[in-house]
Amino acid sequence: MGDTTLLQGRYRLLERIGRGGMGEVWRAKDESLDRRVAVKCLKPLGTRHDQSLTRAMRERFRREARVAAALQHRGVTVVHDFGECDGVLFLVMELLEGRDLSRLLKDNGHRPLPVPDIVDIAEQVAQALAHTHERGIVHRDLKPANIVRLTDGTVKICDFGIARLGDDVGFTARLTGTGIAMGTPHYMSPEQIGGDDVDGRSDLYSLGCVLYEVATGAPPFDLDDTWAVLVGHRDTEPEPPRGHRADLPGYLDRIILDLLAKRPEQRPDDARELVRRITAGRTAPAHGPAPA
Repeated sequence: MGDTTLLQGRYRLLERIGRGGMGEVWRAKDESLDRRVAVKCLKPLGTRHDQSLTRAMRERFRREARVAAALQHRGVTVVHDFGECDGVLFLVMELLEGRDLSRLLKDNGHRPLPVPDIVDIAEQVAQALAHTHERGIVHRDLKPANIVRLTDGTVKICDFGIARLGDDVGFTARLTGTGIAMGTPHYMSPEQIGGDDVDGRSDLYSLGCVLYEVATGAPPFDLDDTWAVLVGHRDTEPEPPRGHRADLPGYLDRIILDLLAKRPEQRPDDARELVRRITAGRTAPAHGPAPA
């Protein structure tokens, strides 16, 4: 594809702004409505690839369109359209002007973000997850690269490619059977690693990993060996974030550690409870006791 590509006579691809395992993301123009959009295209795998893998990848891509389109919240990327052109599946989304948290950390020299920024990100993501979970959707791949902070400060979750709707329990099994990775090791919950059923509390664990990283500069189990990372999530208690950063408020340190509890029932009950705790901590007197 190039800058002369016109999808369905409507979406003109202007500039490639991202590339990943599943495809490419382009800055594009919706010529019908005269607006800038982002177009995500699924790369054709070709005949040399196993057809079951191809079908699963296409199903995963359609799933992302279906799930994201079902969510209407300022903290979730808006989906405008979905289609197929010359055998290429494409997803049309709002164009996000900002940086994902992975890029934000990289541009900051992998130094921790300021505390007010961490609290703001935590609160906005928790609100978006509350909306998502209340509609029976678990993201399953929450990580810095899938959380974008816009230039106006709004935080949005994106990439619902392996999300699971509560009424489709067979989808994960079908993808797993093709060998498609179901999460990112540095941010996977213990139950996800163990292949157990997951609910919204798995996303809360992943959010805990993300907050740990933006608060300290590194994820809780920052190891080169994938197996060691997975074992760390399953068996090792993380060092408190304040051990790396003394200026971190006590309530935020406690929230992050609670999100990283090994067992789901030891974490906050749900994202609404997490929002409540963040708000209570943020508004409490600076030297008062940390909220429980």
